Amino acid sequence: MAAHATTNPPPQPKAAPDTSIIPLRELVRVFLRIGLLSFGGPAAQIAVMHRELVEERRWLTEDQYLGALSFCMLLPGPEAMQLVTYAGWRLRGTLGGLIGGLLFVLPGAAVMALVSLCYAWYGAVPLAAAMFLGIKATVVIIVLQALLKVSQRALKSTDRWVIAGLSFVGIFALNLPFPLIILAAGAYGYWRAPAATLPPPDLASPRTLRTVAIWGGLWLAPVALLWASGATFLTELALFFSKLAVVTFGGAYSVLAYMTQRVVTDLGWISTAQMMDGLGLAETTPGPLILVTQFVAMLSGVQQGGTGLALLAGAIALWVTFVPCFLWIFAGAPYVEWIATRPRLSGALSAITAAVVGVILNLSIWFALHVFFGTVETTTLGPIQIALPHLTSFDPVAAGLAVLAGFALLRQRWSLPVVLALAALAGALVELLG
Repeated sequence: MAAHATTNPPPQPKAAPDTSIIPLRELVRVFLRIGLLSFGGPAAQIAVMHRELVEERRWLTEDQYLGALSFCMLLPGPEAMQLVTYAGWRLRGTLGGLIGGLLFVLPGAAVMALVSLCYAWYGAVPLAAAMFLGIKATVVIIVLQALLKVSQRALKSTDRWVIAGLSFVGIFALNLPFPLIILAAGAYGYWRAPAATLPPPDLASPRTLRTVAIWGGLWLAPVALLWASGATFLTELALFFSKLAVVTFGGAYSVLAYMTQRVVTDLGWISTAQMMDGLGLAETTPGPLILVTQFVAMLSGVQQGGTGLALLAGAIALWVTFVPCFLWIFAGAPYVEWIATRPRLSGALSAITAAVVGVILNLSIWFALHVFFGTVETTTLGPIQIALPHLTSFDPVAAGLAVLAGFALLRQRWSLPVVLALAALAGALVELLG
């Protein structure tokens, strides 16, 4: 009898987990605890999740956790928020994912709404402005610290150094759009990596398509309604932050320079100093650092039409920033094991991370110029545009506060909230002493 060749069918998406294992009340309690403790950026937040979900409760295995983390790092948007959403989905299906993601974001969003309004009302008071000078000086060190961490992880070969250098030149001197830099780096990394040998799963399965349709509709429906209503400012805001949600690879620091350029220079919603204050406030609140988008939206809303518009603008920014995270997770979570075996996706992510090093270097220089110098102008020479400071506008107080913050963060390794608080108090003390 002749032997018949057999082929293995392509892997199918795994079904959602059993939703009857962990009591819902316990799930809410643990994820609320994670949300309230999620200070200090994604590295600290991921560590908190690991302790709560893997070490103490053993709800996820080490392999499941690391596989999910690798998957979330491939996605645009805040990886910590997506990781906690995936963990919830793994434990209690879609409901668990919503609980995990919402409880990670909402506590910080509530705090950010309050501090954004307080900033809009009292930020111009001299004593408050002096406190924010200390925060801005610390932000320069925070971004430098992020640059060091990302570069140590990303720049492990010559071509990655070249990508980082080209990325820096492209955004610092040539003013190239951030999405173009990310797309070019990802395409290079994808092309350089070896092709996978395993067949792909059925990405067009009815369940996946239904998930994409539901969450894509939830994401874009408010944008369409705003456009139909003729609300120009809110429509522009929703479209801008929707685009930001798609290109936010490498964390919030990677898009801050692009966001600053758009909202300060092109749209004129806020100033560079206000953007830096927002980043400092986002660092002191729980939840993902990308909540700085809520601050930008609310401050823009205050300046466009008062408190009511600010609250509405903040809600829209939150919606179009975080609903896409649920789309990526709920559509892609069943394929996590398969995606982890894709060398070309990993290659694209590696190249994008190298490009992010150049982008964060640009951000470091941009923020330092605007904190340490009172006047910064753009010099143009053909296609080259470089920001240069007036040396006579150097601010020694800001530089001194940055040195103190750098010593506390990088040498003494004090916690970030403590350093921000002390820097703000130091700025206030300088103001009081004249």
